[in-house]
Amino acid sequence: MTVRITRRRAITILAAAAGLPLLMKANAAQARLVRWEGTTLGAPSTIQLFAADEAKARAALTAAQDELARLEAIFSIYRADSALSALNRDGKLDDAPAEFVELVAHAKSLAAISDGAFDPTIQPVWQLYFSHFTAANPDPNGPAQRDIDAALTLVDWKGIEIDAASRRVSLAKPGMALTLNARAQGYITDKVADVLRAHGFSQMLVDMGEPRAMEAKPDGSAWHIGIANPADNTKAITSVDVVNKCVSTSGGYGTIFDEAGKFTHIIDPKTGRTAPAELGVTVIADNATIADGLATTLILAPEDKRQQILRAGGAEKAFFVTPQGVIATVTA
Repeated sequence: MTVRITRRRAITILAAAAGLPLLMKANAAQARLVRWEGTTLGAPSTIQLFAADEAKARAALTAAQDELARLEAIFSIYRADSALSALNRDGKLDDAPAEFVELVAHAKSLAAISDGAFDPTIQPVWQLYFSHFTAANPDPNGPAQRDIDAALTLVDWKGIEIDAASRRVSLAKPGMALTLNARAQGYITDKVADVLRAHGFSQMLVDMGEPRAMEAKPDGSAWHIGIANPADNTKAITSVDVVNKCVSTSGGYGTIFDEAGKFTHIIDPKTGRTAPAELGVTVIADNATIADGLATTLILAPEDKRQQILRAGGAEKAFFVTPQGVIATVTA
């Protein structure tokens, strides 16, 4: 097997004393930094929140984990019993969870905004690359063009049919399949943050694959988030300070299919070819659902369409990075 998965949304979190108890004055009470680590849809995840009552924080984190498990059962492409897997297997899903209908509608909207640069029905092409490079002795030049062309006939976001009233989602052609990986982690980040806020917490960094900063830290400072170097995503190439924003990074380096690094998991829906491994895009937006989808979209979008897509998608700013540093900044 040559597929090398690091992290689809590789990003470095630069939080002071991350993972250690941190005592600070907040509203006349001592605020302790409480940290949770786990995975979301296969990606490393963390929650960092400041709490004067650690027991209350632990209860909130338990509720957050319950929400995470519930949403993974809807969106995971790796679980045979998920709503997404059922749709891909049967071509239709009746009585779909409301969250599923909402996120599929979001994905279809992003496809329209980007004129198909983002297409959630790219899954058959992704599966082709995965099957090719996990086979014995795969051709290092990738799948045959005829196979790519055949898979591309199943890629068409306009073939996603949604009946919101009856909560029915269906696909127009047999063999079509969805992936929601370019939005689901962001969506789950937002939903988990909502749970934690409902338990009374506001000063936190929630990262279910897409870090979302909620309020400033108790000392009034912003959350410091590093943007990963595409050549080594354990190191930050630059950083941003954010409060009440999400920072989502997408790069081909997150999953590399071949040893040479020529083929990545981000696939152009129009050509079936993959995005470069050493290009990353970071998007800053008010919430993680928006930032997540746009980060992947902007890697594939034509340069002259970047600002238009960023603005229409509701984000604030995007950074394009290579191992040499930030090569472009786009503001909505």
